[in-house]
Amino acid sequence: MSRLLNQLANTLRTLEYCLFGGNRFPPAALAMAQAAHIPECGRNPPGKTFTVRDLIGDGMFWAVPKHRRTLEKRHKRKYGSPEYKLKIFTPKIHLRSCATCGSDHEVGVLCPTCYDKVRKETELMQEKIQNELGLEPVDKDVVVLYDRERDEQPAEFWEGKRIVEMEKPRPTWFSKNLLQKSTQSAPEPDELKPGHEKLG
Repeated sequence: MSRLLNQLANTLRTLEYCLFGGNRFPPAALAMAQAAHIPECGRNPPGKTFTVRDLIGDGMFWAVPKHRRTLEKRHKRKYGSPEYKLKIFTPKIHLRSCATCGSDHEVGVLCPTCYDKVRKETELMQEKIQNELGLEPVDKDVVVLYDRERDEQPAEFWEGKRIVEMEKPRPTWFSKNLLQKSTQSAPEPDELKPGHEKLG
């Protein structure tokens, strides 16, 4: 709509310039005198009629909705209908209680309360690692330890590792098994899996 109004304003300015020669609102005595000096830009060739399409162009004939969607249809799309399905009164039967915190969540979706706790703890760990190590290249294993966890292992165990300590106790939901590597070294060629006999 604003583009159409701008086009109309520009067209009116062009007509005004063509009719009055750039001087807006001339005196009545000079109007007829200036009409003789109208530039050719505003005149149509003889035999051709002036139409609205010549004035506006294709701007108002673009593909737009011809009819507004009624209020009934808008409400039916938003709230449903009693004949088929009323969305506002449909009970949610796919909710479960989290076994850890007891919050309700949808089936197949992570518990938002537990996820928020893990996200905040992860952000604290990332900030601590960034402050401790900076932008140095990571050439050693980085181990995040909580309060008094360094004393559980001998000093030789932590050699060759970059240690980042958190000044607080470990959360109850954060297991220590997460510190173990999930990948294992490749087996030797002579190693056999249990239950297989060596051929030859």
